[in-house]
Amino acid sequence: MTVGFIGLGVMGQPMALNLARAGTELIVWNRTPERAGPLRAAGAMVAAGPAQVFAEAQTVILMLADDRVIDEVLGRGTGRFAAMVGGRTVVHMGTTAPAYSAGLAADVTAAGGAYTEAPVSGSRGPAETGDLVVMIAGGDPGIEAVLRPMCREIVRCGAVPGALLMKLAVNTFLISMVTGLAEAFHFAERHGLDQRTLLAALDAGPMASAVSRVKGRKLTDRDFTVQAALRDVLYNSELIVGAARQAGIVSPLLDVCRDLYARADADGHGGADMAAVIRAFAH
Repeated sequence: MTVGFIGLGVMGQPMALNLARAGTELIVWNRTPERAGPLRAAGAMVAAGPAQVFAEAQTVILMLADDRVIDEVLGRGTGRFAAMVGGRTVVHMGTTAPAYSAGLAADVTAAGGAYTEAPVSGSRGPAETGDLVVMIAGGDPGIEAVLRPMCREIVRCGAVPGALLMKLAVNTFLISMVTGLAEAFHFAERHGLDQRTLLAALDAGPMASAVSRVKGRKLTDRDFTVQAALRDVLYNSELIVGAARQAGIVSPLLDVCRDLYARADADGHGGADMAAVIRAFAH
């Protein structure tokens, strides 16, 4: 079975490469053509456009930036949409508002296609090593075999949009944790404490995790090479706050986090790793 993959960004490219290396017959497309080069070298076919991907593949994975880009690529709202997705399985692996995903699922189904929601937890490192956690809602259970080369765990989350709601719940913890870590380093720095001693104390204690170790080293070294882009974290924060408001619940921690990431983005750090939120504290 040929699998299509659209969206070869920071996450999408290593995810698609893991599929290709696992022997998946793959056809890919990206708006920036040079991003497809490593996939071509790994044996994947590179399409001229989204329509060719859907023409060649029964299952098409979308790893795109946001809902606007998805609608543009799929031609949603035009005659192109039904012609592409009819008879195909669309797997939405990016992060969008849950309500948007529910609407997209309805449109794909109405056009004669099938829809699976499969957002991921993890940054570029786990994407490269195939250690992502995939949350799935809807779709045929057989889709898990297609996704397996990209991930360490698959968690079933019921019906659409359960997987995206779960992703936002997971990211509530992740974002508040990394922001708190950045504040700890800012606090220590302003009190003249040695940053590496702080890192050693954190690594030795009960709060240590894979995330705290990676982000702690970035904060110690002020190495903000992107793993999870700050601008993407701001986008996720806005989705969480929006979903909370829609449900009539409060999100005090994420309200503050959103404002801090917005400040850092406005100061020009949007393309850096999310650990660069420490710049907002300095500001």
